[in-house]
Amino acid sequence: MFTVYHLNVSQSERIIWLLEELELPYELRVYQRDPVTQFAPTELRRVHPLGSAPVLRDGEIVMAESGAIVEYVLARYGNGRLVVPVRSPQYPDYLYWFHYANASLMAQIGVNWIAAMVAGPNSDSPLLPTLRERLERHLQMVEDHLSRAAYFAGAEFTAADIMMHFPFGTMKAFYNVGLDNRPFIKAWLARISARPGYQRAMKAAGHERDPALDWGATRSAF
Repeated sequence: MFTVYHLNVSQSERIIWLLEELELPYELRVYQRDPVTQFAPTELRRVHPLGSAPVLRDGEIVMAESGAIVEYVLARYGNGRLVVPVRSPQYPDYLYWFHYANASLMAQIGVNWIAAMVAGPNSDSPLLPTLRERLERHLQMVEDHLSRAAYFAGAEFTAADIMMHFPFGTMKAFYNVGLDNRPFIKAWLARISARPGYQRAMKAAGHERDPALDWGATRSAF
């Protein structure tokens, strides 16, 4: 049985979701953010030196980084599920979007989020419009792709969709990218939201409302 070290409102919900989709048993250990700083508690450093989540324990193996954990679980226990075969025409899309989620999209969202917090709500800094334009390019690229495919690797749901959920779902708790003019992204969110594995995972992760469809106010952080 796996042990998943989960921080509330974090990327560790990807691992819970993956295990629910694969119907693999796991023990969940939940950590709460500091109510003032929103940082992870120092107790997580006893599990992994960086003190961040997710962390997965599989026997003597302890792994961090959500993308690495997803790849590890799929390679050792997935039996071909939620991946695209290397020789499939959809494999390049699967590989690209799987890694794009954190390497490019979350990086851009993070820069925009931090810059907006530092500048403040009434800032006239020329940096903010530039960063927003860059983020809009990302959003338009995602929207264009989903206008041609139901999921990121084509017609079937895969782990690439699990990776891509967080920037448009739970990340809104900190920075809402805004999807008013993105009907295809919103339709994709509705499709994944209907999955039983997703619903079980979000409940286990501690969400009272579906983060894919809840367009409530962004929380104050840091």
